[in-house]
Parts: sequence; structure tokens; C-alpha cells
Amino acid sequence: MASVRDLRLLPKAHLHLHFTGSMRSGTLLELADKYGVHLPDALSGGEPPKLRATDERGWFRFQRLYDMARSCLREPEDIQRLVREAAEEDLRDGSRWLEIQVDPTSYAPRLGGLIPALEIILDAVDTTVRETGLDMRVLVAANRMKHPLDARTLARLAVRYQHRGIVGFGLSNDERRGFARDFDRAFAIARDGGLLAAPHGGELAGPASVRDCLQDLRAARIGHGVRAAEDPRLMERLAQAGVTCEVCPASNVALGVYDSLEEVPLRTLWDAGVPMALGADDPLLFGSRLAEQYEIARRYHGFTDAELAELARQSVRASAAPEDVRDKLLLDIDAWLES
Repeated sequence: MASVRDLRLLPKAHLHLHFTGSMRSGTLLELADKYGVHLPDALSGGEPPKLRATDERGWFRFQRLYDMARSCLREPEDIQRLVREAAEEDLRDGSRWLEIQVDPTSYAPRLGGLIPALEIILDAVDTTVRETGLDMRVLVAANRMKHPLDARTLARLAVRYQHRGIVGFGLSNDERRGFARDFDRAFAIARDGGLLAAPHGGELAGPASVRDCLQDLRAARIGHGVRAAEDPRLMERLAQAGVTCEVCPASNVALGVYDSLEEVPLRTLWDAGVPMALGADDPLLFGSRLAEQYEIARRYHGFTDAELAELARQSVRASAAPEDVRDKLLLDIDAWLES
């Protein structure tokens, strides 16, 4: 039978969503007006910007747009609004567990310092969980473009605030710069403190960056990881180890990693047994949220409802959700498939 079930009703976990990038475009416009920030046409036109980050100039432009959007988050109430609206969008798309990724150092200058910034973010998450009912946690991410000592500071801070809902530690920004091994100590601090290791790799750089994340950072999940599809032995390794790739199809095409949605190697990874958790990455810049990533798998790669349900299960299994939450979610996914 043809796939007809509503993908927004499919329970799922969302494991790859960046903080500023989760913002609604309308919210960005309102905040820019509030603070007198002049946005470029790429951010104010109501449509996702035209991006291609596979070269140095393109990545710089992407980062510049992202930094400009971030500059509009200046007060605790702006943070609270962003987090609540991100949760509302996720709930609308069937998300039952959200791990939102943030580098608090990026917000520290306007929010009174690193620790106050992190506490404001965690307070916003606590309030949003109570008010919306969405199970939501935080993954603190270091910036690959900054010194590894900064990453160690963040790792210690993340462990210190683990009791406030921090579940993982990541590494973001251009994976073509620097070496994963430079951040091995930061990830050791995070892992020893009980946090899940989830660095970015295998998007702008090839399979070697995924191997580096596995070998040097002992990653439990890989942010993106799609370029692993170019190396059968690497895919076999990911499958055997059960390391989940947080695949974000729409952003892969928006950034020029692939020229079309059909080229994103979802089927290649699936057929190799690589666990995947579909994610929206930065909806503000890429124009689509979580449910649409599942729709891409259905429309462009022929995933059946049974396969889409298994993708949702994989997202739940790869999450940091407690066992009882996982079990309930898995039962609800079965119910969706039986409906």
C-alpha cells in the first residue's frame, strides 16, 4: 500500500537542532526591529537564503548570516521565546524528545558572561518543558574554530550543570579546520562526567572526518556523517558499533554538499545498516523543520511507513532519554504504524 500516514503524527526524537538556527524567521524580524539591527536581504526576505558552503567564501557567508541572527538574541526573554517556539515547532512535527545544541560562549557577551548565559538557557528550557510538555534537553557544543582549551572549559561547565538537563557534548563549525584530536581532552572530560559525545563530522569533509571522530573523540553519535557513505568499510564500522549519524537532508543540499535531495545517501546508509536520526539542523537558514526531513525520505528515497517508523525508532534509541521515556516512545511509534 502507498504511504499515507501523517508524518507529523509519527513520534520521534530530534537530536540535531542548533540553538539560533531553530528560530522562526518572523521572530528574527521582530527582534531585529526591536534592537535596530539591519538584516541583509538573505535574512529578511521571508525565504531561506541561497547558500553554498563547500568553499571557504560560502562557509564564511553562512557563518556571517548565522552570527547576525544570533546578535538579535540579547535579553533573557529573547532566549525564552526562542526555546519555547522551538519546542512548539517540534511538537507540531511529532517530536517527543528534543536535544537542542548550543555554544553558550556565543551568547555570553550579551547575557552577562559564560555561566549566566548557560543558566539563562537552562532556565528557559526548564520553563519550556513545564509549559509545553515536550521533553527537552541540552547538548553543549564547543567551536572547532576556537582554541581547544576553550573546549575543555565548556566540557567542565557542561559536566557541572549536567543535573540541569545537559546530556551531551558536541563540536561544531567547519570540520575542515583543525583536527578532531586537538579536542580529545575536552571530550574525555565530558565522557568521564557522563555526557554523550556527539561531534560534527562527515558533512563538509569526507569519510576521514568521521573516522577521526570515532577514533579521537570516541563519538557515540556523529553530527551529519553522511559522507561515510563514500566508504563501505566505515559504514560497516558505524553499523557494527551502533553509532548513529544525525542526518539532515535539507541542510546537506542547502549547503551544497549534494546538488539535489535525491543525491543525499539515505538509502546507502540505510542499506549498510548505519543507524540514523533525521534532524533539521538550522530551520531558520534551511527553511524546513523535522517532519519535512521524514517527508524527504519518503518522497525522494522511497522509504515506506515501516521504514520511516524504524528511522523514528533509531532516533529514540540514539537519544539520551531515560529508559522509561524510550519505551513509551517506541510503543507510540508502533501504534502509529498500526493505525
